[in-house]
Amino acid sequence: MSRMLHRTGLVPRRVHIFLVVAATFVALLVSAGLRATPGVLMQPLELHFGWDRATISFAAAVGIFLYGLVGPFAAALMMTFGIRRTMLGGLMLMAGATFASLWMREPWHYVLSWGVISGIGSGAVASVLGAAIVNRWFATRQGLVMGLLSASTATGALVFLPLLAWLSTGGAWRPVVMAVSLACLVLVPIVALVVPERPGDIGTGRFGEEPGSAPPAPLKQAGTAGLAISVLLRAGRKPVFWLLFGTFFVCGLTTNGLVGTHMIAFCGDHGIAPVAAAGLLSMMGLFDLVGTTASGWLTDRYDPRKLLAVYYGLRGLSLVALPFLNFDTMSLTIFAIFYGLDWIATVPPTVKLANDAFGEQEAPIVFGWIQTGHQLGAALAAFGAGVIREATGTYLPAFVVAGATGVIAAGLLLGWISRTQFHDRRHIA
Repeated sequence: MSRMLHRTGLVPRRVHIFLVVAATFVALLVSAGLRATPGVLMQPLELHFGWDRATISFAAAVGIFLYGLVGPFAAALMMTFGIRRTMLGGLMLMAGATFASLWMREPWHYVLSWGVISGIGSGAVASVLGAAIVNRWFATRQGLVMGLLSASTATGALVFLPLLAWLSTGGAWRPVVMAVSLACLVLVPIVALVVPERPGDIGTGRFGEEPGSAPPAPLKQAGTAGLAISVLLRAGRKPVFWLLFGTFFVCGLTTNGLVGTHMIAFCGDHGIAPVAAAGLLSMMGLFDLVGTTASGWLTDRYDPRKLLAVYYGLRGLSLVALPFLNFDTMSLTIFAIFYGLDWIATVPPTVKLANDAFGEQEAPIVFGWIQTGHQLGAALAAFGAGVIREATGTYLPAFVVAGATGVIAAGLLLGWISRTQFHDRRHIA
């Protein structure tokens, strides 16, 4: 279908590259919106079904975990089966699972639909997709484009959450589910139309590529699962992989697992209505769109390790401070701006470090495994914070512990920088 746009002269080939970016941005946005939706559904499901907070949090945790675990296998699938086919399969799973949940009656129905099936589908349309698109379609400006695509994660909250919170007014949950399912379904024909498999399919090269440059050689592999595992085994021999995996675990612990899943309920504990709380998350999303795009620009110019140390340190301090705020309009607005600028700013530097350490061909799969660390942390926070709230009646310990892990991650990165500089000085001497 995408070739027809060029045969008819409707879309210049170079412009089509940015259509690919736009379609990927929207797909990532919808996937992120789906993963943020359990935060909106938490209170309506409590009211309608009488399920406790820990049970509902468990379904969210399963979805977040699979969202990450599927990542490296989805990246390998993109290498063998194709990026477009993988995107379409993920979107159809997301649409089908959420639509089927309209008939759920028991907690396991919610776990199966919004946890297992939608987790697998959204995992195929996650950050690894952004990394694969950037490496396949861009020879230059990779950090900037990755920053823009990463920002779509928070933009999903910006676009979806206020509408979904409004749809859930009075404890309604079915309109929320129908809206998410429809958004996933609408994207299927759009992706089929505007996302070709490779730049060569529309007679062009990667953006910024020198004329006559040979395209990257395709990976040689026997099977998708085997490729993902073999890449993991090779990457696991390098300490940099485990450092990036561990810090991204903290990233998930301090973002979508905790704030993305529990912020609306946390605000509800302080008497703030769901629509107002969703507006707060939307403000974070708006500022993250700026912050993460800027992070991509900075990643093209500065040491990504130093950027990560700053991002994790500031995020950790902001989360430690949050439970002690007055929860008035001014204090929450300041928090939303400060935290929002840093929400997913860690992705472009992490992708850059993965590309440098593992090469552009295997980096999307390696980043998929690193993303698994992110979602493990997010799943732990989503479930753990629900258990803590159920046991203690407050979210305060969950936010303080999460903030402390951010400060620890910053310390580990600073230690890495110091060791590298020490070894460089010894080498020069």
